[in-house]
Amino acid sequence: MVNKIDTDVEVMELHTRRLTFNIVGETPLIMNRFSEKARQEMLLPALKKNRAEKASSLKHDPIAEFRGGLYLCRDENAPAAIHIPTNAFHKAVGQAAIDIPGQAKSVMLRLTSVTTGTVHLYGLPQLFCRMVRSGGMSAVPDIRTRPIFAEWACTLEFSIVSNLVKENQVANLLAAAGTIVGMGDWRPQKGGAYGRFRLASADDADFKRIVEGQGRAAQLGEIDSPQFHDDETEELLTWFFEEAARREMHPTMPMHLRILDGGLNAAE
Repeated sequence: MVNKIDTDVEVMELHTRRLTFNIVGETPLIMNRFSEKARQEMLLPALKKNRAEKASSLKHDPIAEFRGGLYLCRDENAPAAIHIPTNAFHKAVGQAAIDIPGQAKSVMLRLTSVTTGTVHLYGLPQLFCRMVRSGGMSAVPDIRTRPIFAEWACTLEFSIVSNLVKENQVANLLAAAGTIVGMGDWRPQKGGAYGRFRLASADDADFKRIVEGQGRAAQLGEIDSPQFHDDETEELLTWFFEEAARREMHPTMPMHLRILDGGLNAAE
């Protein structure tokens, strides 16, 4: 007969600690929120248009696409009008762990979490147009208008299991994520160069300038009257607005522009 021996299993007590990180963008951030119209189409598809209806309707409404691509804060008292999805940085840290020796992705995702309720994004959104190709076999080319932030900054707080993961490990992985993963569309993780970021101190000159001067009030002004990010976008949208007016179509217009007989001009 085998005697069973009772053994006590000790479970380590876990300790957590919160770390605050300031982020400053090193390359422009392209934001691309899944549009409300697209979600509505999935929930209740629109009726198919006939040839005449297609000819008289706009395929794209650039200003509406620009505004629809922003993650907007619903809280009117928030310091910024725009935010970044909270889990974006957490996922970036996990992705960086794949390429950086040390901890496995699954381990880092379990031992860390972003505790910031809303990651407020500071920076002014601009109009950005580029050709894209749809996914799948067809890869049909099209033009998309997205909000882009030439400068951007934010602050977020991580909670870590401090007796299983070190503070410098999380800081190093977040810094690495800024270089090899990035944020937003066309980021390094996807083969692009946009959305790179670095860690910054609270008194970093760029961080302070962006946070103090590119918050909610300035952002709301740019959402109403967005500026062109580059010459290519300006040339394309200038043609678009003038041609839409000639065809008597009515896209959403930025508040600071209007169509005159002589072309596109700043509103008085």
